[in-house]
Amino acid sequence: MRRRENRDSDLSAEMAKPQEKIGSSALRQIRPPPLSQHLREFASRPGAWLVVARNIIPVVGIYAFGWSAAVSVFNYWFDGLTALAAIVAALIPRALRETQSKKDHATLGGNVVRGVFVWLLLVGIVGLPYWIVLIPLHDLLLGNELRRQLAQSPALWFTFGSLAASHFWKAFRMGYDTMSDKELKQRARWDIYLLILRAIAMFIMAAHGLAFILVPLMALLLSYLEIWPERALGAVFGNPSRLWEYDPDSSTSSRRR
Repeated sequence: MRRRENRDSDLSAEMAKPQEKIGSSALRQIRPPPLSQHLREFASRPGAWLVVARNIIPVVGIYAFGWSAAVSVFNYWFDGLTALAAIVAALIPRALRETQSKKDHATLGGNVVRGVFVWLLLVGIVGLPYWIVLIPLHDLLLGNELRRQLAQSPALWFTFGSLAASHFWKAFRMGYDTMSDKELKQRARWDIYLLILRAIAMFIMAAHGLAFILVPLMALLLSYLEIWPERALGAVFGNPSRLWEYDPDSSTSSRRR
């Protein structure tokens, strides 16, 4: 009996080793390459110059043509939050369908109410970095100047409405309903994690007194996230190609065991 127990314990220990190795390698942060390599890659990519040129338009507008800094910062904040809300909204139908059992006979109106409630709850939780960033940026994002410009300019309402509509259209066109579970986790976490990094970076810049140059810094950050998204994700969340493996509950339970 003792030999059998020892064999069972050795077998379970060997089975646990690969799982720990896989989880640790997936969650291990990847250090970005040096600046010189970034510059060489940037110079060799013609599309990278177009990315920077597009993101630097608000910077030129503020410092050369007197654009409103409050509207530009609000554009960065609103753009990220609506993109996050659109991805969550695109995931809700599949989540409701998979969690609803055959015994449930929910009506269309009931599903719509449940979906809206879950969507608002998830946007409030997942989008928490965007709500927190309002604290250091309250003078810009909650000031009288921004409210006055939004109230007096229908063009701004049309611009931000079109921006939000484009995010929702793009999110529902991604095909989250037809993806496999592995592909869905990888794709959704890739997009959501990048948007969360964007909000966290805004908070760090504003909290350290860099709000006066927030627009140029955001232009550089957005360019980096668009050119090298895998490096930004790898530096914070680990291997970007294995985001689908990350499971906080399983990792915590394995550590306890």
